[in-house]
Amino acid sequence: MNDIAEIDATATTAPPRRRRRGIVLPALLFAALALVPLAAQFGATGFILALLTRTMILALAAMSLDLLIGCGAMISFGHAAFLGIGAYAVGILSSHGIDDAFVQLGAAFAVAGLFALATGAISLRTRGVYFIMITLAFGQMLYFLATSLAAYGGDDGMSLPSRSRIFSAPLLKNDLTLYYVVFGVLLALYLMCRAIVASRFGRVLRGIKENPVRMEAIGFAPYRYQLTAYVIAGLIATFAGCLLANQSEFISPAYATWQRSGDLIFMVVLGGLGSLHGAILGAVVFTLLEEYLSGLTEYWGLIFGPVLVLVVLFARGGLVSLLRSER
Repeated sequence: MNDIAEIDATATTAPPRRRRRGIVLPALLFAALALVPLAAQFGATGFILALLTRTMILALAAMSLDLLIGCGAMISFGHAAFLGIGAYAVGILSSHGIDDAFVQLGAAFAVAGLFALATGAISLRTRGVYFIMITLAFGQMLYFLATSLAAYGGDDGMSLPSRSRIFSAPLLKNDLTLYYVVFGVLLALYLMCRAIVASRFGRVLRGIKENPVRMEAIGFAPYRYQLTAYVIAGLIATFAGCLLANQSEFISPAYATWQRSGDLIFMVVLGGLGSLHGAILGAVVFTLLEEYLSGLTEYWGLIFGPVLVLVVLFARGGLVSLLRSER
């Protein structure tokens, strides 16, 4: 057990300057997000709130994926399936008159937990490109299931009759309230994920990422730790799916496509692998840049793609590494 003792000691003796930087960057990021509604008063308030609310929801999904990729080296191309599960749980229950947010969230977690356990148990028997392909297959399976649900819009999707209610009150109907609910959820789950990464569980998970054979030799079962992380990440992304359905008041199979999973991976890489607040920053830059370029030209992808390639080539640690190097 000396190896884990060394990991524990390293985690607790990190340089104070590096620890401070690990606090300052996310604090500034969350402060900026908290002040967005004030700044929005000087522009198109409704548009800005809707855009940043959606951005934070995608940031939540990207952060959950970073827990898999950055800490566990599990590159999932089917992570958007959990977004779809969360969104469809809200949409289907709402269409049947069940609009209580906690009931919808409980149903979404139940389905997503079973799906994560079943698909994770199979996927984690593989490694590398095989893991990527099998998660892609499971994600597409769920996508085609959603397109076949003719009663709930099929391939065209379905509008929600109303947003979810909290304690029987239509609190989420107000865009500003929804914004701060999403902000609060993102902050709370960021702190939870940060605690998970800093815990013994997180350190073992990072040890498995570096050398699974060695970790198994000293008594840790990589499969169990990775499966637990896979389920946790899936549940967080499911929460994001529930929020996304409420924000857009619409559900669609497009939420669960492999392209959406690819977007989430881009966000994680853009912000910085292994940095939870980097995933949030990457989501913010990704969505804002996408919105800006799409307003300039219909061929915005020809500009957006090379920008992402340049970031990957010249900023190996993502945007977070660039910000740290300037401090």
